[in-house]
Amino acid sequence: MSGRLHNWGEIIRTQNLSSERTMDPISRWLLITRASVFPMTIISALIGGLLAAGAPTADWLYFALAFIGLVAAHAANNMINDYFDLESGVDNAEYIRAQYAPHPVLSGMISKRGLLIAIAVVNFVDLAILLYLTDARGWPVAAFALMGLFISVFYVAPPVKLKHHGMGEPGVFIVWGPLMIGGTYYVTTGALQPWVLVASLPYAILVTCVLMGKHLDKFEADAVKGIHTLPVILGRERAGFLTQELMVSFFVLVLCLVLVGTLGVWTLLTFAAVPRLLRVLKVYNQPRPAQAPPNFPIWPLWYVTWAFVITRSAGSLLVLGLLLDAIWPIHLGS
Repeated sequence: MSGRLHNWGEIIRTQNLSSERTMDPISRWLLITRASVFPMTIISALIGGLLAAGAPTADWLYFALAFIGLVAAHAANNMINDYFDLESGVDNAEYIRAQYAPHPVLSGMISKRGLLIAIAVVNFVDLAILLYLTDARGWPVAAFALMGLFISVFYVAPPVKLKHHGMGEPGVFIVWGPLMIGGTYYVTTGALQPWVLVASLPYAILVTCVLMGKHLDKFEADAVKGIHTLPVILGRERAGFLTQELMVSFFVLVLCLVLVGTLGVWTLLTFAAVPRLLRVLKVYNQPRPAQAPPNFPIWPLWYVTWAFVITRSAGSLLVLGLLLDAIWPIHLGS
């Protein structure tokens, strides 16, 4: 069991499993579903639930179902992206996707047909949860889910292909912010307040930084293939600067929301991540190294790794601050 736990931890940290490790079934599915990025969805769901903690109508069974549904939806989204990028010819052995981590099909972990079946099964689970929660909380649950599904599927699927037209980054901002956080709050409480959507924006910004970093890493490969991500449209230098501005704006926005009383004082704990932010900004201000540093886990990705560093750190501190606020609320002006 300790060996399996080591495997799972390694995959969650790096989206890879060392060649000397023995593949177990759970490790295989963690790789197929790209579970290393699930923490972003987990944090969004926790933010939505913690914002609902003081609501008298909060139902924690509904929150738990929403939590499971969101993680399952993220797994389905990752598999859908891999399937359509493979079908359209974007993913191949030379493309970055297959270099930094094993591609489900190209690596031989699963067949195309098996991947389609897995997508169908996970979506069926999500549909069952959706029907139950829609019956319990009303049609807005379906509206949140369908908007998220549209962005998820057509991120790479034809004919829309949001990623190919500079709309992938705004789509991620909407999904991991207002849709996930606002939707979780609605499912948990049965109501949606405008301030919740505003409170969802800081973390939405951080997740967007992760995608910006990933697309900076794939800049040349995407440009050659005619995939017009936002970095390709803006140019490498401007896209890198925009990503840094977004990282800084997370802290500025949290401070503003605390000052106006939308968020509790405890959420200022996020500023403990400022030293890490400064380190990440320094990396973004320097040229990408010519080769992988020693023990670097997901080369040739570089900028996205550092974006993950600040997103996980600041996001986790935000969750801790919201948890403390739920236990001992302190709001300015109240």
